[in-house]
Formats: sequence, structure tokens, C-alpha cells
Amino acid sequence: MYKNQSIRSIVVVFLLFLSCFSTQTAEAQLSLTGQLRTRGELRDGYATLETKGNKNAAHIGQRTRLIFNYKSSRLIFQTSIQDIRLWGQDASTITPADGAKLGVHEAWAELILSNKKDTAFKISPVDYFAVKIGRQELSYDDERLLGATDWLPQARRHDAIVLKLLQKGWQLDLGAAFNQNTDAVNYNGTYYTPANVPATVKDSKGILVNTPAGYLPLVNAAGISAKNGSPVFLNSPGTNALIQNYKSLQYLYAAKKFGKTKVSGLFLADQFGKYVLDSVKSTTAVDAGYVYGRRFNQQGVNTRFTTGLLLSPVFGDKDQWAFNGGYYYQGGHDKDGLELGAYTYTLALTYKTKRLVYTAGFDELSGNDAFSTSTVNHRFDPLYGTPHKFWGYMDYFYAVSGAPTGGLRDPYLKVKYTSANSRFTTELAGHYFLLASNQKDITGAAVSKHLGTELDLTAGYKLNKFTTVDAGISYMAATRSMEYAKNITPGTAGLNPIWAYLQINIKPEFLNK
Repeated sequence: MYKNQSIRSIVVVFLLFLSCFSTQTAEAQLSLTGQLRTRGELRDGYATLETKGNKNAAHIGQRTRLIFNYKSSRLIFQTSIQDIRLWGQDASTITPADGAKLGVHEAWAELILSNKKDTAFKISPVDYFAVKIGRQELSYDDERLLGATDWLPQARRHDAIVLKLLQKGWQLDLGAAFNQNTDAVNYNGTYYTPANVPATVKDSKGILVNTPAGYLPLVNAAGISAKNGSPVFLNSPGTNALIQNYKSLQYLYAAKKFGKTKVSGLFLADQFGKYVLDSVKSTTAVDAGYVYGRRFNQQGVNTRFTTGLLLSPVFGDKDQWAFNGGYYYQGGHDKDGLELGAYTYTLALTYKTKRLVYTAGFDELSGNDAFSTSTVNHRFDPLYGTPHKFWGYMDYFYAVSGAPTGGLRDPYLKVKYTSANSRFTTELAGHYFLLASNQKDITGAAVSKHLGTELDLTAGYKLNKFTTVDAGISYMAATRSMEYAKNITPGTAGLNPIWAYLQINIKPEFLNK
């Protein structure tokens, strides 16, 4: 959610675009696209198992976007402004003190320095070369490691600079990002508190107090609690991308098509600020408690790197068969400074007929073995991708509630139908979730690796060129092992969660002739 901005920002940006570009030549292109995406959800165990006796819940969320795009021979410029909210989240009449939920999702410019396909360039040493600067989505291949996460209302974007090169069928992208909380006036160094830190937090006595400066609170955070005035640090299931933003990031992406086979490679390094565990005594109450947390005022960073290849050949008559296979390794140090040695691989085979598409696949993401004495962290983090696409639509893994300590194995089957006019599609997917590494129960014995079986049924219908309606229902038959994977007290959760949604997505193009 976004604060301290007003709805007038939309009007200002729109007028600026019209005034700046209305006098441009006919070769320049200006587009204004909108999006109103409203989604109602019924949640009865979404993302994690529900405690026995709890009742299901429902809500309606909405994303509203205006996307301005200008394109000429030398420049592409885009700004995307979005408003994210739940229906009824604000009163029907609000005051200025309530703040706004408006924010800038994208604001970037792509400076084109070489383009052999454009006659406006008298000299072009390479097929295409450009520099893209600003707030932008980073999306590559199937979005397994870098993606826009469009399923989430707020999506994902990065403040980055990317050098883009196309030459003789090769694609090379070199990107970098650097994050900072303030302009560092009167600061000693550029320390970075890597989260949207709440202004207030409950101390160990349950009293709401102000969050200390430069502090990431641990009390009341996911998987962390306080007991008898002392912190209890559990092994949080969250991944780096979920609970902690990076201080800086660099990546190189390379891709080339050889006939109908695409090969792509990624090398990405991200750095996380070092911290010390600290406690601050509350001064706002007579019976003062403590706020426990991580204080990010230390020199140096913990550097993690991820690298691997993805192979995607298409073969057979009329491209009936397709294969997707990839392997990625993660090393260096995780955000907490632990030595890192993790991996993931994916294998999938797809067969297409005129109306049906069949897919069988297997994913594995490494985890930590509870019986091992190794101090190396083997839990793979799928970076800044789109987990909702891969490991079940109920988002039990690597999305809302993060990564199981023991990793994940996911054999799956999917079948998709598309109507003759392509306006209606439906898909049924089945996942058989397993731990990749052993985990212990409360007695110290190994738990079963089978976590549960999920079925996802989805359908979509295109009403017209700018409106689609989507619906889905998911069911999971979980095992007691899922409780251990989710850090839930054994025997306290229901094992048959259900989730359903209905969504309408309206995307008009306002400047269409």
C-alpha cells in the first residue's frame, strides 16, 4: 500500500504526456492503456493450513492501473501508476488523514543507441543496443527466477539500470540495482533497512510502541515470537525475496535460438546488508517490554550468487512436442551470512493437439536435512520470480508463506483445453508435493516426505477484446507432514484446505483509433 500521494498524480502525469508529445512527428507512437482487475476470493486454508475450528473468509481486491507509453526511434518511455486496495478497506467517506493507496509501479526510459531495423540510424554497429533506466519489471524466460509476479495485486518491480544488446540472434542483458532508504544526509555510510518497516510494533509485553530507527523488528514477524520477555527465533519459512529486500543486485542474462531450440543462461548476484541482533527497551509504558530485532548498521554485505541454464527445444510435426529443462545453482552466503550451497532443476514435456495441451513435469528445490550436522544452508530461494505459476495455485510454497526448510519435490500433470475460437480455456492441474530432505517430528523421528496432493481447476473466457473473466477452485489433501513444513503445532490444523476465486480483468486502450 502506498501513502502520502494523491489521486491528482494521475491527472498531472497524463497532462504532461499530452503536452510533451502532442507536437511530435507522425513516426512517434503514444498509447494510454488502463486496467481494472477485480478479484474475489474464498479462502479456507489458502497459503497455509487453517487451525481447526477457524472459519473461512472472503474478500474482494482490486488493482487499477494507467499505463502511459511513448515510443520513437530514439526513445521508449513508460510510466505505470497503480492503486491497490480491498473493497471496503476505506470508509465510504474518508479524510485526508487516511492517506492514499496510489503508487508508481513503473517509471522507466529506454534510450535506443543503435537499431539496424530503423532507417533513422545512419550508423548502427550492432542490431540493437539500448539503456533502460528506472523503475521496471524484470522478466525472463518462464519467470521462474525473474518475473513480474503479476498474479499479486501489487506485482513486482525493481529500481534498476539494464544494458540491452541484440546481435545476430543473441540477446544479452546486463543489469544492476542499488537500494537505499534515505539520501544519507548526515549519515555515516549507506546502511539499508531491507523492508517496508511498520511505524509501530508490539513489544514483548504486547504493548504497541514506535519502531526504533534502522531496525527490522522480529517480534510478531513470521515464524518469530517472544516468550517470557526473551526472543524465540524459529526457522522462518520465508525466502529472501519475500521477507528481505536486497541492498544491491547485478545480473547477466544471455539467450540464443538455434533453429527451434532456445538456450538461455543467467548469472545473478545479490547482496544483503549485515546486521546485529539487538533489543531496545520500550520507554512508552510503565511496565516496559523489549523490541527485539535486527539492527542494520554494520559494514559490509553478504553476497549470494545464482547461476544456471535453461533449454527449451520444440520438435515434431507442427511443433507438437516441447521440452523444458533447466538447472540452477546457488552459492556464496545467504542474507544471514550462512554459507550457501543449494540447487533447483526442472523437467517438463508438453504434447499439443488441435484443442488440448498435455504437460508432465518434475521440479526439485533443495532444502536442509534435519538429521545433518552441516552448517551450510542448502535451501534454494527462487529469487524474484513468479512462484504462483509453478508450485500450485494455492501458493503453499515459495510465494505467500515461503519455502519449506526441507525443500520441495513436485511431480505434476496438466491438461489444458482451448475452444475453436480461442475465447474459452480451461485447465486441470495436479501436484504431488514431497519434501526434498528429511525433517523431524516432535519426537525426533523422521516425518513422511509426502506433504499433500493439490488439484487446481481454472477457466477463462474472453468477453471482448479488452475484457476477460477467470475463475478457479483448488483443493488440497494435506498430510500431517505439512504441519511440520509450515511450523504449525502438530494435530492443530485441518488437512483439507479449499480456495476459490472469480476475477474480471478489463484492459482498454484509450487512444485506439
